[in-house]
Amino acid sequence: MADPKGFLTTPRETACSRPVAERLKDWNEVYVPGSLLPIISKQAGRCMDCGIPFCHNGCPLGNLIPEWNDFAYREDWTAASERLHATNNFPEFTGRLCPAPCESACVLGINQPAVTIKNVEVSIIDKAWDNGDVTPQPPDRLSGKTVAVIGSGPAGLAAAQQLTRAGHTVAVFERADRIGGLLRYGIPEFKMEKVHINRRIEQMRAEGTKFRTGVEIGRDIPADGLRRRYDAVVIAAGATVSRDLPVPGRDLNGIHFAMEYLPLANKVQEGDFVAPPITAAGKHVVVIGGGDTGADCVGTAHRQGAASVTQLEIMPRPSEDRPTGQPWPTFPMLYKVTSAHEEGGERIYSVSTTHFEGDEDGNVQSLHLVEVAFEDGKLVQKEGTERVIPAQLVTLAMGFTGTDQANGLVEQFGLELDARGNVARDASYATNVDGVFVAGDAGRGQSLIVWAIAEGRSAARGVDRFLTGASTLPYPVKPTDRSLMV
Repeated sequence: MADPKGFLTTPRETACSRPVAERLKDWNEVYVPGSLLPIISKQAGRCMDCGIPFCHNGCPLGNLIPEWNDFAYREDWTAASERLHATNNFPEFTGRLCPAPCESACVLGINQPAVTIKNVEVSIIDKAWDNGDVTPQPPDRLSGKTVAVIGSGPAGLAAAQQLTRAGHTVAVFERADRIGGLLRYGIPEFKMEKVHINRRIEQMRAEGTKFRTGVEIGRDIPADGLRRRYDAVVIAAGATVSRDLPVPGRDLNGIHFAMEYLPLANKVQEGDFVAPPITAAGKHVVVIGGGDTGADCVGTAHRQGAASVTQLEIMPRPSEDRPTGQPWPTFPMLYKVTSAHEEGGERIYSVSTTHFEGDEDGNVQSLHLVEVAFEDGKLVQKEGTERVIPAQLVTLAMGFTGTDQANGLVEQFGLELDARGNVARDASYATNVDGVFVAGDAGRGQSLIVWAIAEGRSAARGVDRFLTGASTLPYPVKPTDRSLMV
């Protein structure tokens, strides 16, 4: 145990954010660099090293949280990094982007503020990079087997790294011009600077993983051609079909999916554009959708100089305290104020968009909404609550409905889908097609980054067993293990 009295004597402290006025002038991460290091050892000491660590259950990766908390408390950063990497290929991603279901399951959180697990995690991995503890781990020998991974998001990268380290020759195919999937183009720079992706890619290249960008399987390379060339295929293409809003005026100019808007802002940071083709500068911006993607749109609009930003959510405002129907150690739906929300704007709950209005040139100018409520389990509009708000740029951030089928990938492979429209798979992540596996959102549906990495690791084990008849790769979770689902 780190500090037997730490949870009694040390209050919870989290990373310090830079002042809003300062961070709105750039795209750097919002937290003060180095602000965690003076406090993180004591924060790790708050861990009680529980006899039954429920934080393990809260984390789909099965992270060995009490163990690396103990090493962090003792400032043995090398040992902490080894424990962290034992279950997680990319802790610098999860330490910045994960909503931390492990903290919701922390035993200390029953009656006190939970351990700052996420902050400890990101401190360990940042320290590991600074100390040179993160190095390539190429295999001792090659198996002679080849694997194609479709998609370079967290699931695809995790599967590729595990399979490369197992000795297989792995090629990752990405239809975008850079590796990273939604990590690259869906996550704004202020949430995670892309240097963290770039150095992982270099590590993976040094280990032997091959990367092919600008290649879309189903269009540029047919599925049967890929299967003839590779001994196994992992589909980690994500759930990239955005949920639309079919209301009058949807076809007006200035209404875009979030995944049309956010990538262009990121491409500016990559040096592809001087200014984004879609910008919020000087406009009244409305973001439809109250989740993390919506918050990313809010923060991006602030940095682009929006005249105003309004975020709409059809559901009621969540509670600030754990609801009685979501008891510990479940992951509760709570009211969350992200860094983007700290920067300004208005959030409106329990409203639904009825239609858009435009000007004579076909550009959106306003949005009509109405208040809604649940009655007998149905969502109904409240009479007399209609109103109009200005909207010169609208982003639709209402989630995703499944993997892209327009490119022919699903049809060409002959893949079966489940009842939710995801690619169906068994407990080893194998599809109905021999040698073809699926991991991440493509098989699970829209989910968390920790689930993507966990599924990538688990699918890699299934592939390794398929290729060799056995596997020593770790297997964190099964897709049927509902007790771990978030």
